[in-house]
Amino acid sequence: MTRHLTGDINDPSAARAALDGHSWDAVVQWIAFTPQEIERDIELFRGRTKQYLFISSASVYQKPATSHLITESTPLANPYWEYSRNKIAAEERLLRALREEGFPGVIVRPSLTYGETLIPLVINSWGRSWTVVDRMRRGQPCIVPGDGNSLWTITHNSDFAAGLVGLLGLHEALGHAFHITSDEVLTWNDFYRKTAEAAGVASPRLIHIATDFITACLPGECGSLYGDKMISSIFDNSKIKRFVPDYIAHMRFSDGIKESVAWFDADPARRQIDEPANAAWDRLIRVYENGLNAAKMEFSV
Repeated sequence: MTRHLTGDINDPSAARAALDGHSWDAVVQWIAFTPQEIERDIELFRGRTKQYLFISSASVYQKPATSHLITESTPLANPYWEYSRNKIAAEERLLRALREEGFPGVIVRPSLTYGETLIPLVINSWGRSWTVVDRMRRGQPCIVPGDGNSLWTITHNSDFAAGLVGLLGLHEALGHAFHITSDEVLTWNDFYRKTAEAAGVASPRLIHIATDFITACLPGECGSLYGDKMISSIFDNSKIKRFVPDYIAHMRFSDGIKESVAWFDADPARRQIDEPANAAWDRLIRVYENGLNAAKMEFSV
C-alpha cells in the first residue's frame, strides 16, 4: 500500500503541513540542485527520517580529468558547468549537517541515466530526444563531438534503481558517497551506431566536429560538453558493489536503446521533434562544412 502526500516543497508552510506527523526510514531527494534546497530539506526532515539520500551527479568529478578511472575519492571540481558546481555545494552542505548534527545524509551520483522515454545521445534535444533518431531515419547528419572516440558510460534506469534500492535503509551507508553506473564502456561513435541500428538505420551519417567549434557556435553546449561529455568517463563501481553485494548492471546499451526506440515508435504522439534544435544543428553543420571546404581550397594551392 502507498500513501500520497501532496504539497509544494518550495512553500515552507505547505510542506510542513503536508509532512506534519510523519516520519520515514528513508527520504530520496531527486529535485534538489542547490545548497539552499538542501538547507530547506534539513529543516523539513530533521528528526523525521533515518536516512536522507541526495541524488547528486557524476558530473561533479574533477574537470579536466587527471585519471581515466573515476572513484568516489576523485576530487570534486567543475569550472565549466554551474549545474555541477551547485551540486558540489549541495553535497558540502549535506556533509556539514552530518558532521555538526548527525543528519543522516547519503550522496548518490548517477552518470547519464536513461529509460524508455529518452534517447541519451551527446548532441540531442533533452526535452524532445526523438529528434536525433528522426534525423537518422531521414538520412540527415548527426553531430558527434571530436572524433567520437571518447569512452563513456551510460546507465539504464533499471540498473541504477537496483543500486539505489540496495542503499535504502542501509545504516552503514550514512555519510558516504556512491556513484551507481554501468560497467559497460563504449565510445560515442558506438552509442550513435547502436542507436541507429535499433532504429533500423544501417549507416547513420555522423559528422565529427571539434568541441571548440561546437561551443563557439552553440555556447549553451559548453557546460555539458567541457564539464562532462567530451571527457572519457570510466567509473570504478567497487564501492557500491561492496555495500550492495548483489549490485550488477545487467542492461547493455544495445538492448536498452531498442526498448527506448520501441517506446517512441509505439505512439506517434511521443515522437516530438525539436525544430529549433534541428535548425541550429543544420546551421552549425553548414558553417563547419563551408569552413572545411574553404580550408581545403586554401591548402590545395
